[in-house]
Amino acid sequence: MHKALGIERGVIVQSTAYGTDHRALLEALAIAGPNYRACGIVNESVSDSELLKLHEAGIRGARFNFNKMLNIFPQPEEFARTVARVEELGWYIKLHCGANELVELAPLFDPLTCTVVVDHMGRPEFAKGLKDPRLLQGLEFMKRPNWWMLVSNGDRRSQAGYPWDDAIPHAQAYIAAAPDRCIWATDWPHPLHTGKVPNDAELLELFYRYTSDGTLRRKILVDNPAVLFGFST
Repeated sequence: MHKALGIERGVIVQSTAYGTDHRALLEALAIAGPNYRACGIVNESVSDSELLKLHEAGIRGARFNFNKMLNIFPQPEEFARTVARVEELGWYIKLHCGANELVELAPLFDPLTCTVVVDHMGRPEFAKGLKDPRLLQGLEFMKRPNWWMLVSNGDRRSQAGYPWDDAIPHAQAYIAAAPDRCIWATDWPHPLHTGKVPNDAELLELFYRYTSDGTLRRKILVDNPAVLFGFST
């Protein structure tokens, strides 16, 4: 898929279904080679020696699932301790929120000083337009230099359907707020997708509609990920 789209490097995210069992992810990194990094799942069951092994393999982030639907909500105390551990390795943390968690848990996220990536634009409600509370909370966090936004999942959050025009204003708002801290992804292979699974080339075309500025496109697709994931430019 990456070859078809002209993508030469990428980041593999640990499947929620695998939990902290990273064997498949480590094998994928070994096959993919040095142009790939990964984001794992970490809790207190992962030892310090295992963390070092993950780091040496190319994992540079830890994803935390705050989506209540998945019923694996980390407790605040464990979340704080785990964040402190991965921060020592220079990792970022990735927040996957559900319906309203980005807003509801703002007091929990507020003290974070590590690098934070918000997954899938914070799962916004496009129908609420630019007054969407999730968007407003996300924009508030993006005022801080340690917060990043993944401008992905526009298709899955769309209520208008293909070609997902209602995703564009939200993505543009984030890009305008922090062009140096936005990154992009297709969410391939689209787990738990309901309905027709999208063509990833069309998702790339959706990103191109977020901005027509070639310099800005390169920043989001190439330069920003290089900074965040430790790629050479």
